[in-house]
Amino acid sequence: GAVAETFRVIQGAMSEEYVRATQGVFQFELSGEEGGTWYIDLKSKGGSAGFGKPPVAADVVMSMSSADFVKMFT
Repeated sequence: GAVAETFRVIQGAMSEEYVRATQGVFQFELSGEEGGTWYIDLKSKGGSAGFGKPPVAADVVMSMSSADFVKMFT
């Protein structure tokens, strides 16, 4: 789906430079299609993104619809 594809693209774009510069973990509580908890970890070595809770505590938690999430990142 669109949410999973967006996270796949985000994961592919990660670099150590982004992780060093950002140092943040973002958790998304999405409603609607492909809803649930998703995350972007730009704090841990190499960074990561995907479905579920982040591997470390989130610095920011955002709640929105899946459709709005996809719009925000495209």
